[in-house]
Amino acid sequence: MRKQLRLSGSGGQGVITAAIILAEAAVSEGKDAVQSQSYGPEARGGASKSEVIIDDGTIFHPHVKNPDFVLAMTQKAADKYYTDLDDDGMLVVDSDLVPEIPDFKNVVAIPITKLAIEEVGKPLFANIVALGALVRLTGIVDFETIKTAVAHRVPSHTIEQNMHALQVGYEAADALQSEYNAVA
Repeated sequence: MRKQLRLSGSGGQGVITAAIILAEAAVSEGKDAVQSQSYGPEARGGASKSEVIIDDGTIFHPHVKNPDFVLAMTQKAADKYYTDLDDDGMLVVDSDLVPEIPDFKNVVAIPITKLAIEEVGKPLFANIVALGALVRLTGIVDFETIKTAVAHRVPSHTIEQNMHALQVGYEAADALQSEYNAVA
């Protein structure tokens, strides 16, 4: 069960932190995981991506070649980072920040940042909303495991808000999955 994920956006959106948390959750479940990151020279606003490979077996090469899942939190990230997405993969976009959704057969559009603002109170939590959605859409780790990983990684005074953000993202993706299954 090898899964390759690419989380992308702009610097300051927390995609690297989300990828680190996801990798830590996978390791805590006994899976192998590697995480890498790259970002532009700008501290905030520049292109940013983080990749995670999760496998039940040993990972010999830590480079994502054809991701199974791509999260794009900005238009620039969507345009740049989905092109090598596996044909059967899934592109997850922040629907408010990616108005021109790339032409790909399996796209899930969720208003991630809007949900973070309206449901949790700050755009700062968009990465955790996205993480909740990814866990629901991929099933790559158990929801309880990701909750524990988030709680260990975020500042203690923000744990409650982060747990809420995780739940908001999970439920948003769950609603989309239910809607998709009803149509299929």
